[in-house]
Amino acid sequence: MRGDPISTETRINDRIRVPEVRLVGPNGEQVGIVRIEDALRLAEEAELDLVEVAAQARPPVCKLMDYGKFKYESAQKARESRRNQQLTTIKEQKLRPKIDTHDYETKKRNVVRFLEGGNKVKVTIMFRGREQSRPELGFRLLQRLAEDVVELGTVEAAPKQDGRNMTMVIAPNKKPPTRAQTAQATAAAAEASAAETPVAGATVADAQT
Repeated sequence: MRGDPISTETRINDRIRVPEVRLVGPNGEQVGIVRIEDALRLAEEAELDLVEVAAQARPPVCKLMDYGKFKYESAQKARESRRNQQLTTIKEQKLRPKIDTHDYETKKRNVVRFLEGGNKVKVTIMFRGREQSRPELGFRLLQRLAEDVVELGTVEAAPKQDGRNMTMVIAPNKKPPTRAQTAQATAAAAEASAAETPVAGATVADAQT
């Protein structure tokens, strides 16, 4: 004889068909192991539902709650989570380590536009030929860009060497940080990068020439 199909739907009230349950009160208090009849009676007296929250436990764990309210709030949180995931995307902006001032300003405006739109930005420095021997140029350029957009974005992923490229991720701010906070973030990025990429004494001017 075939068994009943396994259901993933939450069981509540008289759909919970076990002799006893480990009962949790509406405020999270541990009531203990009680007969299912007693648990259902307590739920009815409190005008709440008996909801199975851990079916695999022995005995199953059930909680007293307003199941309709619980489902509504869970659906609201799920919709908000999906909305946030849809709104936040990752844009990419590529730069060369010896970028000139005009091109840098253009690239920076793009990053500003992405951040203002609520998007994260992956900034990639592309090294070619002998430029690969000067990773400090890329690092200082990323550091400068992070400081220039401090009012809109914060470094989420510190500069990291990846083959011929160096990447950094900037996330849009929820609250505008201070200059001191940005200085701390870039200093932390420097420490993280130093272990992998020795930084020579280059200046910002080197990154522009």
